[in-house]
Amino acid sequence: MTPRILTCPVTEVEDLSPDVFRVRLDGRAEAAAHDPGQYLELKLDEGIWVPFSIANAWRGDGEIELHIQHWPERDNSARLREMVKVANRLTLRLPGGDCVLDPDSSRPLLLIAAGTGFAQMKALVEGALAANPGREIALWWAAREERDLYLERLPREWAEAHAGFTFHPVTEVAPELPWAGERVVGHRGRIDQALAAGLDDVSGHDVYLSGSPGMVYACVDVLASLGLAPSRVFSDVFAYAPRDPIVPTAGSLRREADA
Repeated sequence: MTPRILTCPVTEVEDLSPDVFRVRLDGRAEAAAHDPGQYLELKLDEGIWVPFSIANAWRGDGEIELHIQHWPERDNSARLREMVKVANRLTLRLPGGDCVLDPDSSRPLLLIAAGTGFAQMKALVEGALAANPGREIALWWAAREERDLYLERLPREWAEAHAGFTFHPVTEVAPELPWAGERVVGHRGRIDQALAAGLDDVSGHDVYLSGSPGMVYACVDVLASLGLAPSRVFSDVFAYAPRDPIVPTAGSLRREADA
């Protein structure tokens, strides 16, 4: 899709946690069209555009949803927070990014996110379930502690409604109560460690990752030892922080039987 610049009314600003807020915008249906997994750029000032994943799949309407992390100590974050709170309209440039669903693939989806990387995964899940409600999807969402999983109820609802959907919350701090729920499997520790302990074979999966370059490549290195196909792994990190090779020929956890 050719990127477009549009100005959209702000219809809602909602705090999802002490550190994350949701913004809903209303654009013209055709102008707001995008593929699940793409991002937009929000105009903060003249010549300053800030990228954010679009947190909803396009449904033919003009709604755009963003999940924004607020860092009070960062100037741009504080300015953005204040601007969104008082603005009636925001200027956007969209869509961007090639980390989108493959419309010709029905392979199981392995979705891995840290923090507000969940926004991109939310759009991918919505798009995948709209196309095939029975598709096998495993969502792994990492955060420091449970309260940082700012929309935890949503993947729980997906797991309850879809037999092929599994939610894997991953926190560094143990939750107050053990994880429980239909197709909810909790893990403690770093996300790459949790993947190494919890997965066996990902050779048949389409894999999408959203997070910092360090987090994404740590996960890729683990998955490489579990059969990850280099042509079936997708992340925006590969475009703005590339490495060579993206997927190593052998991961650090390769089984002795495979050596």
